[in-house]
Amino acid sequence: MPAPLRQDWLGNPSTASSDATVAGISHFTQAFLGYDAGAGQILAVADADPGSTLANAYAAMLWLFMESPEGPPKAAPYLARAEAAAAHATPREQMAVAAIRAWADDDIAAALAIGEQCAAEHPRELSIAKATQYHFFNRGDAPGMLRVANHVLAANPSLPYAHGLIAFAYEQCHMLPEAEAAARTAIDLQRKEPWAQHALAHVLLTQGRNAEARAFLADVSDTWTGLNSFMVTHNWWHTALVMIEQGDAAAALDLFATQIWGVWKEYSQDQIGAVSLLARLELAGVDVGDRWQDVADYLRVRVHDHVNPFLTMQYLYGLARAGRPEADLLLDSARAYAATAPAHARAAWAEVTLPALEGLLAHARGDHATAAARLLPTLPRMPELGGSHAQRDLFEQIVDDALIGSGRLAAAQNRLEQRRAGHPRSAPTLAKLAQIYRTMGLPHEAERLTRRT
Repeated sequence: MPAPLRQDWLGNPSTASSDATVAGISHFTQAFLGYDAGAGQILAVADADPGSTLANAYAAMLWLFMESPEGPPKAAPYLARAEAAAAHATPREQMAVAAIRAWADDDIAAALAIGEQCAAEHPRELSIAKATQYHFFNRGDAPGMLRVANHVLAANPSLPYAHGLIAFAYEQCHMLPEAEAAARTAIDLQRKEPWAQHALAHVLLTQGRNAEARAFLADVSDTWTGLNSFMVTHNWWHTALVMIEQGDAAAALDLFATQIWGVWKEYSQDQIGAVSLLARLELAGVDVGDRWQDVADYLRVRVHDHVNPFLTMQYLYGLARAGRPEADLLLDSARAYAATAPAHARAAWAEVTLPALEGLLAHARGDHATAAARLLPTLPRMPELGGSHAQRDLFEQIVDDALIGSGRLAAAQNRLEQRRAGHPRSAPTLAKLAQIYRTMGLPHEAERLTRRT
């Protein structure tokens, strides 16, 4: 017998056996959009109401967001319950289950198609819209992110989360004025909107507005309470990037220990945040001591983890910088996987990820010539592997370092001067250029840049 329909916080009809289930679904959506640690309570809600299609679908989705091989098996029983109840569910709920099933089956093309249709037909179904943006993001399809966000915002103009969703989509589309306006609207509607804060941090960093970015992030950091580990560590990670750009690497290194590494060391996003920050600090000339070893202890289990190539590249780099033999095992595993990867991911793994992995391994071991040769050609296609512009900039910086280290100074100078055009006060960029100009017999240019730091 179908469960009665009740309305969630946005007026969506939901099948559930009790008001408590619908309240749990509503709480999940708000917590999920707000990156609140309380989103995990949906597991208990689903367990208490196995006949609720949406509660169980959301519980399955939460496990898939773990970004690990353990995610799909953990999601399976919840997804099975959601599908068993779906015959009596609403069309929106059935579409949500179908989108999550496609994700669990690694049929990302289907997940995207269903998710985008859901956003068009049910624009107040915000959890699936958020997940669909995530899939577009992982494929480097920022216009897809924007299409989903447009549907959501049109139906939810007063909701801060809707403006946060479109702010990040705009930023990934390089539409920075639109991104800033949307992010500020979201924050005006609700100061504690960490995704919008994050989108604005992207804009300010991209535009080289470092002092403004640092002041803004410091001002809103008091709202980073009760968040999941990714969001709180990631916003502090952005703060650390700004500090490095300002030449205050010591402060960034302090943040590594106090705010970025240690919240949930087993989680993929916390791990790559740690790898990325340590690598950037080293590229800025900072001795990070033995910090690679602690990170590598948690990366060892990633040797056969092929969930996302963007993550895999950083797992390998962290293992290699720690001198762990698992780095070679990971590369071998990735080579084997690339030959059998799903059709939607095979080209990205074989043509981009593998040469990038070889370049990263070479750089981590000091072979700058091989690093530049293998990594440089992959840069134009890096968006296919996932990650944001700010995150992928790590690979740009590694290429610059590899060019310098292999004596290809003219190539490095060309790239770094282009970087300086957009970041005229970037301390690491100015320092590298000054070093290049001194080596190339241009002391006047080196002195001119040194005076700017």
